[in-house]
Amino acid sequence: MATVKERTFGQVIRERRRQLGLTQRKVAEKIEASTPYVGHLEAGKRHPSDKIVARLANVLGFEGRSLYFLAHPRARAILNEGKRRQATSSWETFRKDSRLRRLHAVTTKEMEMLSRVAMLGNVKSSRSFIYILNTIRLTKRTEDALLERRQSATCERCGQSVKNRRRRSDLD
Repeated sequence: MATVKERTFGQVIRERRRQLGLTQRKVAEKIEASTPYVGHLEAGKRHPSDKIVARLANVLGFEGRSLYFLAHPRARAILNEGKRRQATSSWETFRKDSRLRRLHAVTTKEMEMLSRVAMLGNVKSSRSFIYILNTIRLTKRTEDALLERRQSATCERCGQSVKNRRRRSDLD
């Protein structure tokens, strides 16, 4: 028999059905399935479709995602495995590709910044790191250009440099 930690999908839905005072027949009606099918689900003889899991979650008051992963335990393992492998491998591939880093003149400071981005786990490929880096560089250049324009701007009224006008007004 399964321990408390290892409760199966069937055990969980049977317990909840009983807690709510529902019969297999009543649950079957509400999820639009047959009474024997509900019995098979509770006995672990059948695997529910996504639609049935969603209907059961609604009828029995479960959160759909949790019930789905209980019904399909391998799905969670596959999803988690893919996330870990993908997040690590894209950063490791980029980090080890010295030719790509040289080609794009990636500095040590930029590598530190990109390592923090990699911790987010959403970067799909090593080339994506170059896209992120170029976006940051472009933003920085745009900010620098705007700052330079502000500093060298001239007054439309008198034609003097705004920088000089401020200095003269400070003297007055």
